[in-house]
Amino acid sequence: RAPTLDAGWEDVVAALADGPLAGLPVVVGGRSSGARVACRTAAACDAAAVLCLAFPVRPPGRPDAPDRLAELAAAGVPVLVVQGAADPFGVPPVDGPAELVVVDGDHSLRRGLPATAAAVRAWLDRVLPPVSD
Repeated sequence: RAPTLDAGWEDVVAALADGPLAGLPVVVGGRSSGARVACRTAAACDAAAVLCLAFPVRPPGRPDAPDRLAELAAAGVPVLVVQGAADPFGVPPVDGPAELVVVDGDHSLRRGLPATAAAVRAWLDRVLPPVSD
């Protein structure tokens, strides 16, 4: 359930932020359900940004189900969604609450891996400050 996932995620991010990642900006993210968790916990994790891979807009075959776009909007920090063009969970709108990159493929993003990697690198360069040595 969402509260359990969120609490566990917040504990992991806190341990990393207080340990090996201390002082660095934190980008939280995940794929599918993990992307939803990252959006819901961005503020609690003091995230600088959120990366969503294959964000599940609504359950497949359920056009009547409410969409989950409010979770993207609630992150409160820059959000990148990388979505497969044929994702059965849908594709967020281009003018929605997150920056959107659509790649070849479906919910697995397997066919779009090179494009996904390039999009994520470019986005991170834009949203994160340079790290000094």
